[in-house]
Parts: sequence; structure tokens; C-alpha cells
Amino acid sequence: MVDNPLQTVFCGIKMASPIVLLSGCVGFGEEYTRVEGYSNADVGAVVLKGTTGEARLGNPGHRVYETPDGMLNAIGLQNPGVAKVVDDILPGLDFSETRFFANVSGSTIEEYERVTRRFDDSDIDAIEINISCPNVKEGGVQFGNNPEMSAKVVAACRAQTSKPIITKLSPNQTDIQENARLCIEAGTDGFAVINTLMGMTIDSETREPIIGNVRGGLSGPAIKPIALLKVQQVYEVAKMHGTPIIGQGGIMNATDAIEFMLAGAAAVGVGTALFYDPLVCPKINSGIESYLRRHNKDSVSELVGTLKLP
Repeated sequence: MVDNPLQTVFCGIKMASPIVLLSGCVGFGEEYTRVEGYSNADVGAVVLKGTTGEARLGNPGHRVYETPDGMLNAIGLQNPGVAKVVDDILPGLDFSETRFFANVSGSTIEEYERVTRRFDDSDIDAIEINISCPNVKEGGVQFGNNPEMSAKVVAACRAQTSKPIITKLSPNQTDIQENARLCIEAGTDGFAVINTLMGMTIDSETREPIIGNVRGGLSGPAIKPIALLKVQQVYEVAKMHGTPIIGQGGIMNATDAIEFMLAGAAAVGVGTALFYDPLVCPKINSGIESYLRRHNKDSVSELVGTLKLP
């Protein structure tokens, strides 16, 4: 085997591991390093918390609620705004340990452009576009649920940066393949598949929603079968253009991660699993290496898209 069989190249970026820590799960990169025993060197990249043009306080509580086999969250993009992130937070990150991806969010295409342009003039390695945001100019419809609207956001951001763009696709749409195709044409360099599924939870005694925002994003093992299918579907489109995918949605261990690679993911996103076990990443790395040895593979790239379909 090669010296580091876990080494991954995603959108031209060399990463020491295929593991990507997902946006919103580790704050702005520095918070999680306070966990004893954790090291950013164990992961290939860290996606920073969703960032908007101006500071946002987020949604009212409750914001997070544990569900059977998962978690429901409605944080509401609480963040200090892009200027604070670029000027005060990024300089404190150790870019020698791992790669850092920004997560750009907005309520208008103009806001996406402005935030992307600000991150372009920074040390950030890549820019993830969260298109699962409501478009205030279109009555609140989410950008990510309309392929044409998704492509407009990607094209607008593409014009503002030379950094790799990763488009985070929503599962809450009719045709994810058409969305992927149009986003590729608009200039995306990669995909993150999938974002959370929309759900809610109810207190039967009070007859009220538990989440203050009524609905939230469902993540964790409960959504894994859906996420695997969406990765496989997007891969069928993306492979023709050499567009890599971060597969995410319920990855809790090495076996989960390998399944996503077989379905077409070049890298794997870990999020909710960190709430169960903050030190899960080295275990996933070790499990992937063991799998590669057992199957006489030299690198994780040899697994990508090798699912045997009937």
C-alpha cells in the first residue's frame, strides 16, 4: 500500500483523509479543537459554520432536539457575519493541520455574491454554497429546491471567485439529477450530497411543536438510506464531468463511509456522529484503512463509484 492510502484529492485540493467535518457541527473550526484528544490533523477538511453578509442571531429555542436515530436542528444561521469571520476568525486557524472550506449562505443572490467575493480574498481553501436558503425576493421559496434558481446562485458565485465551489444539494426537491446537471453547467466544481431533510417534532402534552421554528433539518442515521440513493443518483450525472462528491447523511462509522464511496462519493462528511462520539474520526480512518488492506486497494480513490449495480 502507499504511504497514506487515505490521502484524497478533492477539487484539486490535497487532503490527508477523505473525512470532511460538516458545516454547523464544529463552529468555525477552532471550537472543536478544545475537545481533549481531538486533532484537526485527523480530518481532510473542516467546513465552517454557515456565513451570511451580516451578523444573524438565528432562530428562537428550542433549536436542537434528539430524535430516534437522529437529530432535528433549526439554528437559523446564527453567525457573526462574513467580515468578522474573514478578519478575526480565519487568522486564528491552523491551515497547516487541515483544509478549511467556507459555507456561504444568503437570502438573495446579491448576498451570495457579496459573501463569496469576501471569502475569495481570504486564505480559505474552497467555498461551499448552501443553496437550501429561502429566497426573500421570491416569497421564501428555497433556492435549492428549484434547479434553475440553484444554477443562478452557482453562476453568480462562480463569477466572484477563482476558488473551488462546492454546491450543497438539498434532498427536498423533485429532481436532484437535473439540479446537479444545471449546477455543473453553471460552474460548480463539486457537490456536497445531501443537506438535511425537513422534519418536525411535537410535544403531545402541550400540543405544540418542540422546535421553536416549527420545522428543522433532520440528520443522523435515520436519513442514511436516502442520502446514499441521492449520492448514487448525482454520481451518475457528475461522473461524466469529473465532478467529485462529498457524500454525507448519517455516517457513523467506517462501514457507512465506505458505502458512500462505493455509491460515488470521493470524500465523506461527518456531522451528527460527532455529537455521539467527538473522537469518532480516527476510528473511521482506521476502519477505512483496514478495509483497503482486506480488499487489496492502495487508496480510497479506488473505491469511488465501484458499486455493482444489476
